[in-house]
Amino acid sequence: MLMWIKRLAIAVIVLLLLVTAVLYAILYLSLPSLDGRGQSQSIDKVVTIKRDALGQAIVDAHSMADAAYGLGFAHSQDRFFQMDLLRRNAAGELSALFGEAALPLDKKMRFHQLRQRSKRIYAQLKPAQQQLLQRYSQGVNDAQQAQSLKTFEYLLVGADIEPWQPVDSLLVIYSMYLDLQAGTFARDMVLERIEQQFGSPMRQFLTQPSSYQSALDNSELLAPEVTIPLLPASAQHAQIREIIPSLEVGSNNWAVSGELTTSGQPMVADDMHLGLAVPIIWYRAQLNFADTQVTGVSLPGAPAIVVGSNNHIAWGFTNAYVDTSDWVRLSDDADLVEVQESIALDDGSVHQYRLLMSDYGPVREVGGQRYALSWVGHYDYALNLDLAELATTKTVTEAFQLANTAGMPVQNLVVVDAQGQLGWQPMGAIAARTQPSDTAITEQQFEQAWFSNEPQRPRVMNPKQGRIWTANARVMSAQQHQRFGDGGYALGARQQQIRDRLAAREQFDEQAFLDLQLDNEARFLGKWQALLVTTLQSEPNSPYLEAVRNWRRCACTDSIGYTLVRYFRSAVMDTVFADIESALAQESLSLGPIKRNLEPATWQLLAQPQRWQLGDKQSLLMRSFALATQRLRDNFSDDMQQWQWGKVNALALKHPFSKQIPLLSSWLDMPITPGFGDSFMPAVQRPEFGASQRFIAQPGRLEHAILAIPGGQSAHPLSSFYRAGYQQFAEHQATSLLPGEPLHRIEFRAAD
Repeated sequence: MLMWIKRLAIAVIVLLLLVTAVLYAILYLSLPSLDGRGQSQSIDKVVTIKRDALGQAIVDAHSMADAAYGLGFAHSQDRFFQMDLLRRNAAGELSALFGEAALPLDKKMRFHQLRQRSKRIYAQLKPAQQQLLQRYSQGVNDAQQAQSLKTFEYLLVGADIEPWQPVDSLLVIYSMYLDLQAGTFARDMVLERIEQQFGSPMRQFLTQPSSYQSALDNSELLAPEVTIPLLPASAQHAQIREIIPSLEVGSNNWAVSGELTTSGQPMVADDMHLGLAVPIIWYRAQLNFADTQVTGVSLPGAPAIVVGSNNHIAWGFTNAYVDTSDWVRLSDDADLVEVQESIALDDGSVHQYRLLMSDYGPVREVGGQRYALSWVGHYDYALNLDLAELATTKTVTEAFQLANTAGMPVQNLVVVDAQGQLGWQPMGAIAARTQPSDTAITEQQFEQAWFSNEPQRPRVMNPKQGRIWTANARVMSAQQHQRFGDGGYALGARQQQIRDRLAAREQFDEQAFLDLQLDNEARFLGKWQALLVTTLQSEPNSPYLEAVRNWRRCACTDSIGYTLVRYFRSAVMDTVFADIESALAQESLSLGPIKRNLEPATWQLLAQPQRWQLGDKQSLLMRSFALATQRLRDNFSDDMQQWQWGKVNALALKHPFSKQIPLLSSWLDMPITPGFGDSFMPAVQRPEFGASQRFIAQPGRLEHAILAIPGGQSAHPLSSFYRAGYQQFAEHQATSLLPGEPLHRIEFRAAD
């Protein structure tokens, strides 16, 4: 009997080894070939694709169109499934891969009808831009046809690969639109419903200008005379809910003049803050064509370098957060048209989704009232490929000209050039309407100027102080702000800290800029820490007081005190605004989109808690701290040592599949890295959110330029490039912008 058990065990082990070997062989066969020669009818002259030790793609071509083919081929080899998800996400077509589980998200996206809009916009593009998209698509599809086996993602989901179309690249850009601007129209709806339920004084009270303003001209918004409005009796004493703040999708960038650098050349820095996952969103690339060499990050799915340098200029972006949407309050007799959207499922069936359309945009009903969304993304000027032309731009002035016409989510462009100039200007789609509103407008207030892109943009060029900074708070003057509105600006603490760091020095080099990108000093939370110390002193035996006193004033990995202060602030806000949050929740809304802006109102209520019957201040603060510590116990451990900020806020980049199948985590995810930053400081970092790249460059000195990315080039787990570069990023190393010695080479010749 024992002999048979041993034989059975050996047979099971052998079978498992065979299965493992077969699976490994299949995965190995799905690796793309990075060396070889070929021909293509889609190019005019020779195109080569080389890769260095990080997997950075180096594309050599005769023209920008041929370079687009090479970039499309490289993107497709390394990131096609990611590209597929981006286009399907924007179009509302994920259910065809993932079934009914994706239906809610698909319905949310179909609200915007972005595939139809992409087709219409593509037909209106300049012929040269249409050609760029066509060549890029041909490169993408040629790479897929060259694959000997589908990649593991398609093997797991059991789906076929749909060819790439030129309009799909526009959908990828639309996916970024949604990432960067969906919070704007979510914010406006929250403010609209607050005004409807609690009145205009409440809405004004909750959206007061902060004391952290740091516009480039030092102008301040006049704070209105606001008294704390009373809550209606029906909205008091609700259960405390956690108000989940919307992620501050944005970035930091800044620049200084040559007078302030050790080299005498102006310098720019940029780190874009986005959701972090495996694979990372950006793709390192260098394009060489005609007399142009441009190096930086590209977005898989689109034929352009998004942030980088061509040695004449260097540029970076932050999300501008000007107002790009209005909700229109519809009358009962408004003309509405019902549209049926057909959503394909993975089993071949089709789900019908009913959508109401108006003259002003798609319609949503909230609290018994119908609203139409007018958003720049719905208009034809939303998209074009002018961004790609930055590759051949040589001066700040030329970059500003492109900024006026570029069809992309509006960004703060900060750019420097080799002639010594530096400047800031909004780049991207801005509606020409002149009366932006934080709450819904009437049909009569709707401006026909919505159908036009704004031609006149504010700008700053060569400022006297030699410094420019943006970090998602207001950059433009207070007067210009009245014209362009507030689309969800950051509180401003992060931007102010950057401004002050720049003002504190007279000389900078690349390392000084990198140090600023990694600045995790907790200046903003200083008064919250002082408040918590005072609160806990009333209980001398508190086990937390010493940790809070010794918090180190930074989002440092070993700081327990920082964690306590951070959770305390959030719990205080949740407690103070519980009644409003509860009322909004009845309409499936939340204060989340404006939580970061509640700072002034919070401090006023702490001074007068009786206005909302919150009890005395000390009991309110102790209740809030008890809530904060309970959340830490529930989410982490009873052991305070597990509350160190580096553990609570550990950087954990996960693959979408590992979230569904945890057994794949060690194989697919990046190594967990202790947290080192937070939200209200230059070093922005949350577990799955933060700096998606770090870029620092001086035109003419690119051999010293920095480009670090938290992830590898390839999405294939057996590729040597799958994790290449992640550890350097996690350890804050200054990875080079320029590619290293090529290790692989593919050459394409034009077919006869």
